[in-house]
Parts: sequence; structure tokens; C-alpha cells
Amino acid sequence: MRKTTIMGALAAAVLLVPAAPVAAQDYPNRPITMIVPFPPGGGNDTLARIVAAKLSSALGQQVVVDNRGGANGVIAMRAAARAAPDGYTIVFANTSSTTINLALNPNAGYDTRKEFAPIGLFASAGIGIIAHPGFAANNVTELIALAKQQDGKLSIGTSPPGSGSHLSAELFKAKTGINVTYVPYKGAAALNNDLLGGHIPVVFSVLPASLGAIKAGQLKVLGMTGTARISMLPDVPTVSETIPGFEAVLRYGLLAPAGTPAPIVARLNRELVVLAGSDEVKARIANEAGVALTSTPEQYSAEIAREDGIWAPLIKSLNLKVE
Repeated sequence: MRKTTIMGALAAAVLLVPAAPVAAQDYPNRPITMIVPFPPGGGNDTLARIVAAKLSSALGQQVVVDNRGGANGVIAMRAAARAAPDGYTIVFANTSSTTINLALNPNAGYDTRKEFAPIGLFASAGIGIIAHPGFAANNVTELIALAKQQDGKLSIGTSPPGSGSHLSAELFKAKTGINVTYVPYKGAAALNNDLLGGHIPVVFSVLPASLGAIKAGQLKVLGMTGTARISMLPDVPTVSETIPGFEAVLRYGLLAPAGTPAPIVARLNRELVVLAGSDEVKARIANEAGVALTSTPEQYSAEIAREDGIWAPLIKSLNLKVE
């Protein structure tokens, strides 16, 4: 009887122990949903679809893009945080959805650092300071001088309050001490149209919507807010070349709901690192005026915390709230 009891206990232990590893080893055995917190067609969506296509090939299962626009990504992030932590729901997030939203909206309904498991970084993109060809300033130094000379009379266009381009402009204002008037637009397309028409002289905006006009000489770029010059516009300096340490960058990466098994997170990270490091993907990201990035899950987690330390104090100082 004693022998039978011991054998029974061992059998039960064998049944219990391998459950999680087997699930991870079999992953994935069905399609994966990748939530994208913005509508189709924008820069975030374009990068997300590169990831989805490449991950589908690497994993042998379809990665289906699920665009859930609205509330600057809040709706999508809420849904992703509440999804089953099994590796079959992931989210392609950026700085707005991981950090900025939480500082802007006390009722965002999710907490990135508690409710998500970072998988890894994929890309970054700076904001362009873009001007009409007739604008008097041709670089960041001249822009600062002109703004101080006009003292509050210079109008600068941005996307809506709390957006990446708006906060980049506010950070620029804080670092330079200039006094300007910001004119918010609903999105990059409207911003670009008014800039081309000469209705506003200069804007802070993501580049993709303006690249065609920039290449055609219809618009000029005074500076980029990233940490390094981009390959598409190698002659355009960064703001940090004039204002040391200046950085205003949107970073993109993959997250999973908290509690997703570590082996699954590790598998997704390995595949993401491989695809982001390929020459083909680097070139495609560069065509979107971005820079390819790779990281461990831990490094991405640390980056989210670091960015929170940049944007949360700025948003608090401006008393910005979006609900």
C-alpha cells in the first residue's frame, strides 16, 4: 500500500509539473491577435503591419492586426490589459500609449508598468520641425532667435494637446525659454495641408505625412527631435546639436498582458530582435523616417520608466489633462 501511495503521488507530480513548459513549447498553435491602438493608415499602423507580417512567417501562425483607434490609444490599451495572458493577444504600443496617456488622464483605466509584460522595442521616430519655404528661419538657432524677437506672436502648429508632436513642442519651449502660440490640429494631414498652403509658418509633426513635399522642396525641415540624424535626411541636424541633451522621441514596441508566461515572452522577443535587426526591415523603418531598435524585455521595461520620468513632469507643469 505504501508503494502504491508513493507511485500515485509521483504520477500526480508528473502530471502537474510539465503543464506550463508544454504550453510554452507548443506556442503558438493558433493565430495571434496584435492590437494596434490607432486607426489604419498612420505611421503606427504601418510599423505594426511590418511586425505582423514578419512575425507570422517566423512563428508559423498568422498574426492578425486589430486596429482599435480612439482616445489616443486608451481604448486599445484597456482591452489589451484585460486579455488572457496566454501569448495570443499582444499589443503594438508607442510612447503615447505606454506613458503619456497615463500622465494626461488619471482615469485611463490601465497601468502599463503593472498590467503589461514588455516584450521588446522595435523602432523609434523623432518629430520634425517643418516649415514653409518662405519662413525666415532655416535652422533651430534661427528659429529660437526669431521666436524671441517676435515674443509670443509666432504661431506654431502641432497635433492635438497631449500628442507626441505637441509635447515635443512644449519641451522645446521649456528648454529654450521662447514664448510662442501653439495652434492645435486634429492630425498630421490637416497640419501638413495648412503648412503647404502657407496658413501656418512652422509645425512640429511626424514626418511621413510631409515626406513627399519635403523631397519636392515644397517644405523644409529645420531640425529633428531624435538623438541622431536620420538616414533619409542626413543633412538635417538634430535639435540636440543646438540644445545639448534635447530628446523628444516616440518609441514603438510590443507588450503582452501581465502574467504571460516568461518562455512565451522570451520567444516573441527573440523573433522581434531578429526581424528588427534585418537589413530589409531596417530599410522599411527608415522609409518611414524611423530608426530600428532592439532590446530585451527588461531593457524595454526600463525605457518605459525612463520616458515616464521625461513626460510626466512636463505634463504636470503644463497642467494638461485629457479625459
